[in-house]
Amino acid sequence: MRSYRRHRLLVPVLLCALAVLAARPTAAHKEPGSGTGTGADTGLSAEVARLYEEAAVATQQYEASRKQAEEQRAEAERAEALLDAQRRHIAALHEDLGRIARAQYRSSGGLPVAAHMILADSPEGLMRGQHAFSQADLAVNNAISKNRRAEARLAADEAKAAAQWQALEKRNTQLAGLKADIEQKLETARSQLQGQADAAAAAGACRGAVRLDQPETGFADGEWVAPVETYELSASYGSGGARWSNRHTGQDFAVPIGTPVRAVGAGRVVKVSCGGAFGMEIVLKHAGGYYTQYAHLAALAVDQGEHVSPGQWIGQSGTTGNSTGPHLHFEARVTPESGSAVDPVAWLAARGVSL
Repeated sequence: MRSYRRHRLLVPVLLCALAVLAARPTAAHKEPGSGTGTGADTGLSAEVARLYEEAAVATQQYEASRKQAEEQRAEAERAEALLDAQRRHIAALHEDLGRIARAQYRSSGGLPVAAHMILADSPEGLMRGQHAFSQADLAVNNAISKNRRAEARLAADEAKAAAQWQALEKRNTQLAGLKADIEQKLETARSQLQGQADAAAAAGACRGAVRLDQPETGFADGEWVAPVETYELSASYGSGGARWSNRHTGQDFAVPIGTPVRAVGAGRVVKVSCGGAFGMEIVLKHAGGYYTQYAHLAALAVDQGEHVSPGQWIGQSGTTGNSTGPHLHFEARVTPESGSAVDPVAWLAARGVSL
């Protein structure tokens, strides 16, 4: 009897389970800012990040090669100057030799030194004349030979320096072409990324986190860093302008679209949103009750609730929301919401980060 009752109870349970399975959608609906981006989103964001790094490397290589070429060109110019000086010295020695010969001819009554030696009155006079003549001739010839050897060495050095400079100039041209090609691809990818971001911000629905290959930062949990690695500071905290209803509440970092944005310190993602004046934004909570905001983004690399480490890429910069151009708007706050901002430059400086 107990076994029969168990079977009777099992039938309704199985029917309920089948009904639940039949009612489930084929794909789970994701809340804005949750989950991960689509394959296309991931590919484009990753492409921008990759090209961003490649452009930085290409620029460094180009600048290093350009500097090396300038140094090599200066070396070639120094070699040419030394060679000219050596040639002038040899010409002066030749002139001195001619002057000595002319002086000897005049002082000997028009007879060359060799004739005077032949007509010498005594063997001693002959020997003295021969010795003086030999010494003068040897000194001049030695000086000329020495300088000609130096001239040959300098000419070889000059040719070598010029060849190295020309090779570096050729490599510079190649690097400049590679750099321009990467930058063109990067500009196209940035434009596409911003187009996707604008569409998401207009719809008020974030596309979800796009997982990027994180760099090796080497930062400890207690360290603090700037929100972007390379930047120019633009609008500062407390500045006025027609773009803001009150004073500017953060520090702007002028950076191109797609620039990786870093968590300034260890924390937790408490807000991810799209739309509104800040466009695509992230808010982190840090120890001590402080919060940081990263706004006008073009892509997100974290989801709400995640924990982040110092220097971790949490998104990519853009120009969504109330923005007149590509930049990162960064705030330090005492609450997660607007209206509680403190001076972010001073806040970072107190944590050992000088902008």
